[in-house]
Amino acid sequence: MNNIIKLISSLLLGAMLLIGCDKADDLPYYENGIEPSITVSANTIAPVPSDSLETGLVVNWTNPGYAADTAGFKYVIEIDQVGNNFSKANQRVLTGALSTSYLNKELNTFLLDRGFEFNTPYDMELRVISSYPNNNERRFSNVLPIRMTPYKVPPKVALPESGRLFLVGSATQGDWTNPVSVPTQEFSRISETVFAGVFDLKANGEYLVLPMNGLWDQKYSVANKGLSGLSAGGDFGFGLNDNIPGPATAGLYKIELDFQSGKFVVTPFADAELPSALFMVGNATPGQWNNPVPVPSQQFTRLNSVEYELTLELNGNSEYLLLPENGNWNKKYAVANNTLPGLREGGVMGFNLASNIPGPVNSGTYKIKVNFATHSYLVTPL
Repeated sequence: MNNIIKLISSLLLGAMLLIGCDKADDLPYYENGIEPSITVSANTIAPVPSDSLETGLVVNWTNPGYAADTAGFKYVIEIDQVGNNFSKANQRVLTGALSTSYLNKELNTFLLDRGFEFNTPYDMELRVISSYPNNNERRFSNVLPIRMTPYKVPPKVALPESGRLFLVGSATQGDWTNPVSVPTQEFSRISETVFAGVFDLKANGEYLVLPMNGLWDQKYSVANKGLSGLSAGGDFGFGLNDNIPGPATAGLYKIELDFQSGKFVVTPFADAELPSALFMVGNATPGQWNNPVPVPSQQFTRLNSVEYELTLELNGNSEYLLLPENGNWNKKYAVANNTLPGLREGGVMGFNLASNIPGPVNSGTYKIKVNFATHSYLVTPL
C-alpha cells in the first residue's frame, strides 16, 4: 500500500514539475511608429458662397506604422491660426482613415466663429497627430501652411433696415418712455453686423432694443428672460417673447449686439465715466493750447451714446488732446505712445494716457471721429 501511495505521489510531483517548466509566451511587442507625413489639396482657400457645399480641402497622411491593426489607429486633425501653436485648434478625430475632407461651409463656419472678417485672408496651419486608440505613442506630423479667406453669409438675425438701434426700458435712465432720449440712448454701428453702446443702467431692470425710435411693434428681445446669466449676454432675436434682463448692479455698461452670430454681450464699461461732451485742444487746432477752447468751433457733436464727431482746420505736424470738460486739464483722452506709426490717421486712445495725439502731417480740413465703445479715433482728410 505504501508503494502505491509513493508511486502516485511521484507521478503528481512529476506532472507539477513539467507544468512549472513550460515557458510562457512572450508578451506582444508593438512598434512605436513614425511621424505621419501630410499633404493637402490646396494651400489657398477662398471660396464664394455658391461653392459652400463643395469640397474645399482634402487632407491625406501616411501610415505611422504602429504594430497593430491599422483599423484602430487614431488620428487628430488640427487647424489653427499661425502663431497660436495649435492652442485653439479646430479638431477632427478619426479612426483607421488616412484621409479626410472639409466642405467650404465647414471651413467658413470655423473661421467666422473665430471672429474673422469677411473676405479677409488669414494665415492658418494644419497638422495630424497619430496614436494608438488609448492615445499612447502620439506622433506629430509635419505642419503645413494654408491661407483661408471666409466668405460672407447672411447674419443669423436680420439687420435693422433703419441702420439704427435704440435702447428703452426700466433699466435705462429714460425708463419705458418711447421715443427714447437721443443721442444718449442710441447705439453706434461698429461694423456691418455689430452695434454697440454705453449706457447708464439701473439695477435689476429690463430693456428692449428698437430699430425705430418711438415704435413698439418692432423690437429685438430674448426668448426666455429667466435663463441663467442672460443679464451678461446670450442669444437675441427679432420679436421674441421677453424683455432682456439688465444687470443686478447699477452703473455704466457696454452692450454689444452681433447680428451675424445672434449674440449680445453686456460688460461693465472700462472707464470710470462716459463723457457727456468732448472738446479738442492743442497746437494742431486754431486755438492752440489755450484752455478753455473756443466753442462751438472746437467742440465735438455727439452722434449717439458713444460717438463724437468734429470737422476742423488742423495745423500740420502738431499735436492735440481730447477733453471731456472744457478748461479742465485734469481729465483728458490721449494715447499711450505717440511714436507708434499710424496714429496720425487714427488708433486707440484712453483716459489720462501719457502722450499727446499726433496730428496729420499736412495742414488742412479733417473730420475727427471718436468712439468710446471701441476707445478709438479716426482722422479723415476732407
